[in-house]
Amino acid sequence: MAVPAVSVSPYWELTFDADGDVDGPERDRLLAEVTRRGVRDLLVFAHGWNNQRSGATRLYSSFFAPMPLIAPRARLGYVGVIWPSMMFADEPIPHFPPSVAAEVPAAPLLDKDSRHALHEVFPGRATVVEQLSRLLERHPDDGASLEEFGRLVRLLVEVRPQGPQASFAADTLTQGAPEDEPGMLTGDTAEVCRSFARALEQVQSVGGESPEGFSFTPKGMWDGARELLRQATYYAMKRRAGTVGERGLGQVVGQLAQAAPGVRVHLVGHSFGGRLVSFALRGLPEGVRTVKSVTLLQGAFSHYAFAARLPEDPHTSGVLDGQQNRVDGPVVCCYSHFDSALGTFYPLASRMADDDRSLTGDFTADFDIGRLLGPRWGAMGHDGVQAVDGTRSLTLADALGGGLPASGCVNVDACAVVCHGGPPTGAHSDIVHPELARVVLAAGRVG
Repeated sequence: MAVPAVSVSPYWELTFDADGDVDGPERDRLLAEVTRRGVRDLLVFAHGWNNQRSGATRLYSSFFAPMPLIAPRARLGYVGVIWPSMMFADEPIPHFPPSVAAEVPAAPLLDKDSRHALHEVFPGRATVVEQLSRLLERHPDDGASLEEFGRLVRLLVEVRPQGPQASFAADTLTQGAPEDEPGMLTGDTAEVCRSFARALEQVQSVGGESPEGFSFTPKGMWDGARELLRQATYYAMKRRAGTVGERGLGQVVGQLAQAAPGVRVHLVGHSFGGRLVSFALRGLPEGVRTVKSVTLLQGAFSHYAFAARLPEDPHTSGVLDGQQNRVDGPVVCCYSHFDSALGTFYPLASRMADDDRSLTGDFTADFDIGRLLGPRWGAMGHDGVQAVDGTRSLTLADALGGGLPASGCVNVDACAVVCHGGPPTGAHSDIVHPELARVVLAAGRVG
């Protein structure tokens, strides 16, 4: 496959399948060329939810574009990671034209672009996707249909129990055992849909910046059902990101350390791509120290992932406990409270059932669902790394003013720039800013 046209050079892409297997010719091209092209610092970026290779490449091109100007003397190389994830077409992407963030019919319909994306990301499940689509279109007023919808959602996202993806969903471990599946996949479907519907109403009532022509009008339980489908899909992407990171990217970085030991690697991930590059640390061969920085942009995984123990449960640890020590530099987590996807829906989808407080009672117009659920269910991209000793917290201005430490976990409040985006995800995808490119370079001590 020809290298796509992007704003920077040299640029390579690495394509992985859902089980973490890499495209061999792409990997071999990178290993053969990186030293010959004189690269000293290699920036490796993993996208989050995304429907097409072209969209991922466009993100990388836009994000990397200011870096040669910021660090003109650095010998930079760039890698874009391509892995099978998806987004729903009603999620506006700030700074990207409507052709990238398509307009869709009012919920709860499943638009054709989202149906097509589901077919691509879940091959072999076409019949399930079409059944889900028909139920959303008809939205019958009976409980049996809603329960059938829940059954189909679970069928869509299930994986082979003995397959490689089965063990990568957990962000925390209790006495060494992975956490259970989220309640949205095991609880009563009607209660789950009701909770999601109210969360949608909350996001809409809080407001936010919606792009011109974007329409979002909740219509009840079937709006919640569509949100269940979205969140279950993202649960599958979260599981897949861990698989690709540890079994795929981590191994490639190890091979790169052998082929080009003088190249300094800087991992960058957005959303579930943040989980992917973090799990790549677990996949590094023993003794590899070429990763010089990790930068997480609105990371869509637990803020306790790197913790040795959870504050409210000393028997539970983060699944990446201690992995920050495999980085010869800092792990920088950029977060923003304007991210509705992580501030509202992530904790709700992560917990959803069996909480000691009801999620289906009356809510006031200004309730905060993350606070309602408690800190255990928070995400990196909403409030940063938690419960890791020595973690520093900085404003974006401080980080850009030379305040980034040379090691350890660092939280950077990026809400000064990560603040645009309409419902339902808010500013989750608002990451294409030169300030964040500068954070990546500062984290890696580049230039």
